[in-house]
Amino acid sequence: MADRIVENEWRLAGLGSALIVLLTVAAYVPALRAGFIWDDDQYVVHNQTLRSATGLRQIWLSPAATSQYYPLTFSVFWLEYHLWGLQPFGFHLVNVLLQATNAVLFWRLLSRLKVPGAWWAAAVFALHPVHVMSVAWVTELKNVLSGMFYLAALLVYLRDCGLDDRPTPLVDRRRFYGLALGLYLCALLSKTSTTIWPVAALLILWWKRGRVGRADWLPLVPFFILGIVSGGFTLWLEKYVKGAFGQEFTLPFLERLVVAGRSFWFCLGKLAWPVQLSFIYPHWQIEVTDLRQYLFPLSAILLVVGLWKGRRRLGRAPVAAAVYFSLAFPALVLVQVLYMMRYTFVTDHWQYLGSMSVIPLGVGGAVKALERWAPGLRRIGFALGTLVLAALGFLTWRQGHVYRDLGTLWRDTLAKNPNAWLAHNNLGLVLSESGRRGEAVRHWEEALRIKPDYAEAHINLGVALWEAGRREEAVEHWQEALRIAPGSPRALNNLGVALSQAGRTAEAIRYYERALQIDPDYAEAHYNLASALEQTGRIKEAIDHYKETLRLRPDSVEIRNKLARLRAVP
Repeated sequence: MADRIVENEWRLAGLGSALIVLLTVAAYVPALRAGFIWDDDQYVVHNQTLRSATGLRQIWLSPAATSQYYPLTFSVFWLEYHLWGLQPFGFHLVNVLLQATNAVLFWRLLSRLKVPGAWWAAAVFALHPVHVMSVAWVTELKNVLSGMFYLAALLVYLRDCGLDDRPTPLVDRRRFYGLALGLYLCALLSKTSTTIWPVAALLILWWKRGRVGRADWLPLVPFFILGIVSGGFTLWLEKYVKGAFGQEFTLPFLERLVVAGRSFWFCLGKLAWPVQLSFIYPHWQIEVTDLRQYLFPLSAILLVVGLWKGRRRLGRAPVAAAVYFSLAFPALVLVQVLYMMRYTFVTDHWQYLGSMSVIPLGVGGAVKALERWAPGLRRIGFALGTLVLAALGFLTWRQGHVYRDLGTLWRDTLAKNPNAWLAHNNLGLVLSESGRRGEAVRHWEEALRIKPDYAEAHINLGVALWEAGRREEAVEHWQEALRIAPGSPRALNNLGVALSQAGRTAEAIRYYERALQIDPDYAEAHYNLASALEQTGRIKEAIDHYKETLRLRPDSVEIRNKLARLRAVP
């Protein structure tokens, strides 16, 4: 009899898992047909570390070799590149399958914690459109990959700390502890937003037991140490390597407090009513002198305090969920400013982990309410749940189309946020590449109207003016870009081109060299410097820079021919 019960449980688990995977893949069909979009060029398309075994070594041993030091994520990209090259379908398929895997792991976790409606909550997590950004955007492999290790570590840790119903011998518990620690390390190496994991473990223990003693928190000390070291290293890289410093990244504490409070309610709102989702949301205007803006953090704090006060009547789950949700993203604003905050204070993929508390709380609450008020009407609950999943699946399917290509992405962003200066600039690039330069110029001019100190828009507009023969205006825009961003390799390179065209080759060489000091892998600057050196008769140095250009652009026949010609010179 016991064997038959276990067999039935496994069969049901298999059917439930298969259904989650099927629903997830169906909802993400448009995403599977998508191409590469913003940042995918840095992470995949033009990422030279994916090309060779040497690159794989750099991924792990050279923190500055990739856009962010997430070596496990980039190792997966490396493997994907060697499996199917630059075919976007394979990259998207991996993200979708990881999302389905995470939903299944989430279901198993919630089931072991005896959360009402565990399967339904996992299905909502799988299909919720707020997660489309994490799944349909190739770059966000780091989100779904780290999420898999994060959930797996929690599942294993349940066995170690005794929350699992199954008896576990001491020797096995030690193995589970080591495995949980290893999985957590993998999560951190995929994305360091998972530093919240030990806090999640403590909150689960408090929720289930009503207290947290020395035996509960002491085993988590190594997890906290790993998280603090990893998170601190990421902060250092973001600031000193990626460039997240300056006025845009130094919000005063009061402004951070307002942003944290407002993002708390904004994220809750998008989870409850996921409409008008945007790649870049409007950048809030924060006025610390406007006392009404402090209602956002104050009301969030009062909510948590109220749930704490009412824990005997409401249970411990709501306050645990609220604390976790607060720490999963909004509280991070108080200690750091993320790079993307120069464009928006909140974005969908930042609440991937946070949604893991709100979704089961909402679904579980709905299930318990139905059991209380309509105990004999399970069919109604099933019908309502199916309707919710169908609606979420449709919204996810529709949102997946937004990620089809860069033009679609930026047009959708501007339709919902007309003042998104980044979208204006990047749509201008798309239009320029398709030969629609007049439209491109209008978008760059609009970007500069919204944000006059936007160096990239000055550079792009300058290029368009240069190609149109308006060279003095082009140089003015490049000089303005260099004034705004003195370390801009593109501005330095373009000014070098202008100097070279004016016959001032010696000055042009200095500009190219400065550009390469800042970005040693800037292929265009290597090429331009090589051409300038060739003009001045410095052939050996020119050959060296043509070689560097060829390393960065290995398919260039033109550069191979130049090298062959120069090497033939006696």
